[in-house]
Amino acid sequence: MKLLLRKEWRLPETAAQKSCEVFLRQFRLRPDHSELELDAWRTLLWVSALGDYQHLAEEVYEVWKKLRYTYMTLDGPAANLLSALRKHNYIIGLITNGPSRSQWEKIVQIGAEDYFDLILVSGDLNYEKPQPEIFHLACQQLNVRPNKSCMIGDKLETDILGGKMAGLAATFWIPLNPSERATCTEEMPSFTIESLADLAPIFGIAPEEINNR
Repeated sequence: MKLLLRKEWRLPETAAQKSCEVFLRQFRLRPDHSELELDAWRTLLWVSALGDYQHLAEEVYEVWKKLRYTYMTLDGPAANLLSALRKHNYIIGLITNGPSRSQWEKIVQIGAEDYFDLILVSGDLNYEKPQPEIFHLACQQLNVRPNKSCMIGDKLETDILGGKMAGLAATFWIPLNPSERATCTEEMPSFTIESLADLAPIFGIAPEEINNR
């Protein structure tokens, strides 16, 4: 986005860099606003981030939104693995933390509803990961027992800790940063894997089922 600000709207490099940093920081802090539509709120975030160039906010937001949707996809191996798991009669749930509208925006955009038997968004509930209640609710609605379920996630402090606190049978951690390590026993996963593809043999799925679709 910084390159586009410089190329398309001729912002100086320092202004483009600062605008992107400010927007990203504000967006991560508050991706949604209960009293505004998503488009209106995020345009206001760009107004704030662009400073002297705030008159460009609407144009910049539309380009940012298009780019965001372009990259907001389930990659081939991940989608293939989820499809294969369901084909093998595994029951799959998705639990995600965050405001309801912004999370459902992502869920719908990537087509997640086609791959999961249940989707829970913390913004729709009174609890979130790592609270055991949200895991127990998922198990209850999926009609499975916690001790017959596992958690797969990339965040130790929410996914792995929550899965362990809820009494799930196993937790699989996929670190986003290879150098990241658990800092306490409570966050120690049952297994650490490099990618979703590593789950295939564990769940009895042949490599060709996720690589040749």
